Amino acid sequence: QVQLVESGGRSVRPGESLRLACATSGRTFSTLGVGWFRQAPGKEREFVAHIASSGASTNYAESVKGRFTISRDRDYNTVYLQMNQLQPEDAGLYLCAARIERPFPTADYSVWGRGTQVTVSS
Repeated sequence: QVQLVESGGRSVRPGESLRLACATSGRTFSTLGVGWFRQAPGKEREFVAHIASSGASTNYAESVKGRFTISRDRDYNTVYLQMNQLQPEDAGLYLCAARIERPFPTADYSVWGRGTQVTVSS
């Protein structure tokens, strides 16, 4: 059974950077596509970024393009989200989610972590 554990969230000031980590276990890492989502109080959960199981493709929400980078490290079975130039509107609970992409792709994220909190405030 796949498990995801996020880490790295903390309080930062506008303009600062932060790197989040999503540690995976329970299934061969290379079979999983992983996405990052975030949810601010009173708002809907929104997609932030996704990286394919192969690592060959990524996609981002328009609001984070050019500032955030998603990557994966197969040696540590971990997906990272590097966040630069953070703004108050980036604050929220960041969650990672996984979907099986190999051997047969699925569209839905079937496993979610509990999240890590990011606060951006001066």
